[in-house]
Amino acid sequence: MPVEMQVTGPVAVLTLDNPGKLNALSIEMLDAIGGHLDALESDGAVRAVVITGAGEKAFAAGADIGHMAEATVQEARDYAERGHALFARIEEFPKPVIAAINGFALGGGCELSLACDIRLAADTARLGQPEVNLGIFPGWGGTQRLPRLTTPGFAKDLIFTGRLVAAAEAQAAGLVNHVYPQGELLDRAVALGEEIAKKSPLAIAAAKGLINEALEGDYHDALARELVAFGDAFATEDQREGMAAFFEKRDPEFTGR
Repeated sequence: MPVEMQVTGPVAVLTLDNPGKLNALSIEMLDAIGGHLDALESDGAVRAVVITGAGEKAFAAGADIGHMAEATVQEARDYAERGHALFARIEEFPKPVIAAINGFALGGGCELSLACDIRLAADTARLGQPEVNLGIFPGWGGTQRLPRLTTPGFAKDLIFTGRLVAAAEAQAAGLVNHVYPQGELLDRAVALGEEIAKKSPLAIAAAKGLINEALEGDYHDALARELVAFGDAFATEDQREGMAAFFEKRDPEFTGR
């Protein structure tokens, strides 16, 4: 299974389980996360969900570049739509979802964490949106959620440069809530879920919905614009160059076409 689920008391832990590919978010993995959420929503005994990655190296190192490399504009939009739909599901899920970022959270992996309610990171974690190195940009909500969670300036810094930030800088910017030693991270995340589980699930669900609405504005229109623009990026030479360079293990030479 691409995503393992373990339920301990009131907390369900979903583990992205493809460490050989740094837990890259394949279509199968996206669908598996959604399937687990469907089952957990109706399980009254589960009050909180933790999402983490298998191993100590990666939470999720982004979307499946192999799937995207030869994608047409429409195929890119279809793939982006899968990510948008799942991350909206997480954001609107009536139970709190905690990201336990145990390692690299890059591209789509970082965007997955942004859709969660609370982000905890290991002190060894590194986060970033390096899509510009592939001739594209975040297409699973990163251009909207990152500036809302941090600041527009910080979001532009990460997205424009593609640089990675250590857990301490991510915490200072508001990208993660707390940083813990690698060996404590999952226990801390489960303990937080257990603490929240002691509260009224109705109150938590209502509060979550209201907090999300407080930041909404024309959010959905902005996400729709991102979706279209992300697909358009796959009509460019830079996209083809960026992804070709990735597989050929060389620096890309972008031309702006």
